[in-house]
Order: sequence, then C-alpha cells, then structure tokens
Amino acid sequence: MLQKISSRLHKLNTAQIIALGFAGVIFIGGIILWLPFCTVPGETTSFSDAMFTATTCVCVTGLVTVVTAVHWTIVGKVVILVLIQIGGIGLIALASIVFISLHKKITMRNRRMIQESYNLDQMSGLVKLVRRVVLCVFGAETIGAVCYAFCFVPEFGLAEGLAQSVFTSVSAFCNAGVDLLGENSLAPYVDNTIVNVTTMCLIIAAGLGFTVWWDLWDKIKKVFKGKLPLRRVYKNLRLHSKIVITTTLCLLLGGTLLIFLFEYGNPDTMKSMSFGEKLMASAFQSVTTRTAGFFTVDQSAFSNATVVLCLLLMFIGGSPMGTAGGIKTTTFAVMIMSVVSNLRGRRDVESHHRKIRDSYIRSAVVVIGMGFMTLFVMILLLSAVMPKAAFTDILYELTSAIATVGLSRGLTPELPTIGKWIVILTMYLGRIGPLTLGTAVVMRAHRRPDSTHLAEEDVLIG
Repeated sequence: MLQKISSRLHKLNTAQIIALGFAGVIFIGGIILWLPFCTVPGETTSFSDAMFTATTCVCVTGLVTVVTAVHWTIVGKVVILVLIQIGGIGLIALASIVFISLHKKITMRNRRMIQESYNLDQMSGLVKLVRRVVLCVFGAETIGAVCYAFCFVPEFGLAEGLAQSVFTSVSAFCNAGVDLLGENSLAPYVDNTIVNVTTMCLIIAAGLGFTVWWDLWDKIKKVFKGKLPLRRVYKNLRLHSKIVITTTLCLLLGGTLLIFLFEYGNPDTMKSMSFGEKLMASAFQSVTTRTAGFFTVDQSAFSNATVVLCLLLMFIGGSPMGTAGGIKTTTFAVMIMSVVSNLRGRRDVESHHRKIRDSYIRSAVVVIGMGFMTLFVMILLLSAVMPKAAFTDILYELTSAIATVGLSRGLTPELPTIGKWIVILTMYLGRIGPLTLGTAVVMRAHRRPDSTHLAEEDVLIG
C-alpha cells in the first residue's frame, strides 16, 4: 500500500506537490487545533473554525473567526505560531532544511521543487539559498522581537511581554497579521512609535523579497571595499531589484499621501489625531495593505476613496520570493510598462535600458487574469450565501483573503459555515497562486514542436 502511494506521489509534478503539501499542513494543523486541549475551558472550537484558523496561519493571511488572544490555550497559540512560521518560510524550504540538518542528499527533483516554490530562474546554489532564507527569517524576527520587547515587557511583564514580542515579530515578518493583543489588533498603539516603526520595517523587509536584500547587501559590501561608488549602487542592481524597489516606493509613498488626504478630516478615523499621528497612521495603513493584516485604524470607518485605494494595494501585494501575497509588485509593474509601451507604439517592453522577455509579460497577464477570475467567482459565491451583507464588506474581505492580507471590515466573525469554507478556499488559492493551482490540476496538453507555426488571422479588439 505504502509503495503504491509512494509511486503515485513520485508521478506528481512540482505544482501538485506544493498544492497538496500546503493542503496537508493545513489539514493536520486544523485537526490539532480542533482537539480540546487547544481551546480554553468554557469555549468550543468547531471543525470549520479550526480549519479556518489553520488556513489563515499557513497561508499567512490573518483573518480570524475567533479572537486568538482569548480563545486558544498556550498549546493552541504555540501551534498557531508554528503554522505561521511554516507558512512564512515556505513548506518546501522547511522540508529542505530538515534534509540538510539530517545530512540527506537533496535530489534533482527536490531542487526543482525549491526552484519553482521560490519562482527562481536557475537551480544552482539552491541549498545555500535555503540556508540563507532561514537565516534571514530568524535573524529579522529576532531583531523585531527585541524592538517589541522595549514596549511589551514594561506593559505585560517579562514572561508575557517576551511572548507577545516573539509572536508579534514572527507574525509581522511572515506577513500573517495574527496577534495576541485582542480584537483591536494594534489600534491601542496607533501613537506608539516603536510598535509602528518596528511593524512597518518587518513588513517592508519581508515584502521586498530575499533576493532584493541579497542584491543590496552584495552592492553595499562592494561600497565598503571601495569597489563601487555609493552613488552607483542603484544603477548596478539587478533589473528585478530596481523594479521591486521603485514600485514599492511608489506604492508606499503614494498610498501614504492619498490615505492621509482622504482621512485627514474623517471624524471616525484620524480627525482627532495630531499631524504626526495622522502621518504615521497613514503610513502604517499603506504598509499593512501589502499583505500584513495588522491595523491601527478601524477598517470599517474608512471613506469610500480609502477603501478603493486599499483594495488596489491589497491586490498588488508584495514582491516575489518574500512572505507577502498578492499578484506581486513586479507583475503590476510589468503590466503597466506593457500598457505604456503599447500606447507609445513600441514593439518591446523596456525598463532601465533592458528588454523584458515576452514570456514574463504573458505570465503577468495570466497571473492578473487568474487573480481577477478567482476573486470574481468567490465574490459571487459569498454574495449568494450572505445576501444581506454589504457588498463593500464582501469585496474587502475576499480581496484581503485572496491577497493573503488579513484586513477585515468586521465580516469574518459573522460568516456562516459555508461562508467560512468559501474564505478558506480563497485564502488557499491566494497562497499557492491561481497559476500554480491551474498547473496542478490541468493535465499536460500535447505540445506542438517549436518549429510549427499556425496561420494568423485578425481579431477585432476594443
């Protein structure tokens, strides 16, 4: 029997293994959270709530149907923390670290899995890459925990303060948005500079992607060694890094400015704050929509303009090979550049004096198209299940779910059982990616030889 199962698993492609791997971890985590010792006395956890919590942790989303701080025991909270860490590091990378620790050889098949899990172009140096990923993750989380401790230890005491610091740091860097602070997330700390700056730095660092940080570090080392002038650091970065940094800065600064303007006089959000607090709250909201899930301002009180802006920022998300979700900044940037090039009548899509391959443009179209299609179907299903719910709340909830953000306008706790499973599926699809799922379930089509070309025919567009 085991040999038969092993034979079938060997026939699966990488996309199928990734999809099934995440589903397996979610199911096991949900079963554990469903056990009585994970729930505090006097409370009960339904199977759907257990699976919802496991999914939101592994998919590093942050939407919750029960209050994490008061519903789960210490064991349950530890399970949640482990699931968040697995989701943040990545299932394939974590399994690879286990193999490395046990001095097991990483096969070519496993290397291919790592490559596709992190969306890399080549397989060279993958074992070293996985080590660097884990080192970066734990290093950043440790620094974040130390920073949080300056605030949480005086407030909660040594033991609880350190626990809060570690949990919040892991959740922030993994872009999970799950916290142990209660229903109001980080709203009580809207004017706390340490909490705000630490959280934003962790989110941005993880959202940029590991390859960008390694590229920056490589150029900075050359500056210190005198091999590269400081003013030429940006120019010598890889094209990927330039696009990520430029797009991220535009989205963060533009989002901060627009939220500041839209909410400046809103009595339900920022009107009573000082100028500095308004600016910090605006910056935090712009950052957290990049798939983090923490909030310092009530999401349901935002003006319509801010809601629309947050929907866009959530859908775009972070950057490749990080812990963030969404369609990714590079996908968004490539599509914008493609539109501009076509409007200018240019044949090639160019960026920083480099041509972007047509295959990447096609991939961007597929990722965005699949994202919109999945979101539309889920909105349709949840609207049918909850006909009395406000459409804005449904749209906000599901955009947050598919982009693995975790921000909510209060709809999550009101979800019926069927609604919970719709959001669970949405979070799962958002984490593994519509493109990966499509590759996993569609049978291989017979490929035409590259030398074969079909006749062309015109189709009217627009």
